Amino acid sequence: MESSFLKLDAAEFLEIWQHFDVDDNGYIEGKELDDFFCHLLKKLGANNALTAEKVQKVKEQFMAAYDVTSDGRLQILELANMILPEDENFLLLFRRETPLDNSVEFMRIWRKYDEDSSGFISANELRNFLQDLLQQHKKQIPEAKLDEYTYAMMKIFDKNKDSRLDLNDLARILALQENFLLQFKMDASSTEERKRDFETIFAHYDVSKTGALEGPEVDGFVKDMMELVKPSISGVDLDKFRQILLNHCDVNRDGKIQKSELALCLGLKVAP
Repeated sequence: MESSFLKLDAAEFLEIWQHFDVDDNGYIEGKELDDFFCHLLKKLGANNALTAEKVQKVKEQFMAAYDVTSDGRLQILELANMILPEDENFLLLFRRETPLDNSVEFMRIWRKYDEDSSGFISANELRNFLQDLLQQHKKQIPEAKLDEYTYAMMKIFDKNKDSRLDLNDLARILALQENFLLQFKMDASSTEERKRDFETIFAHYDVSKTGALEGPEVDGFVKDMMELVKPSISGVDLDKFRQILLNHCDVNRDGKIQKSELALCLGLKVAP
């Protein structure tokens, strides 16, 4: 199927996304999806004899081709692949060979681009992020086009409209996978079960395999822990809790959390 038939630019794509994602939940689904495909057919000149059956048939064809998650709804990248020409599809910059499934890598990115450590990503910091991504993809674009992409990204993902991105906004952009800690029973009563879970959890966040959490490893662990009790956290919240955790667990004050230190904080005895 030809995916660039509407010949849209980033700003026009933004308008379509915001128009049809009526409930602003990050998906076009249900009646939103029917309304979108009705609009699509009209754009393609199918005003005459536009029936519900025809809309459904076209929807099924396109969803089979572009709904890569097979969940019956369109994410923003899926819609972009459907209707944006490749030279305008800046959202392809965020397509990954493998999903971003570890909060440690996410927090490494966050720390790099929150250059002033404000706990937010400003428009200028987002612009730097996009510029680096474009360079990684070996794409050269005019400064005005980079400004347009930055504006579009801010408009799409800045949910509270304060002209800056928080942790949750960037998580949506990077399609961060479900919180790793959700798979564990935090109230496990068996000591052996708690030890086994602890070993798995520590290994997940100890990306550098040094036996200690440091830098973005601490950040990733803190982020996921906090989100178990507070689904929407800010960078400022994270920094506060990070310091509390370090004050409580970092016994030798080296700025890291050793495996034995974290175990002690959680009331466990484990092998170092």
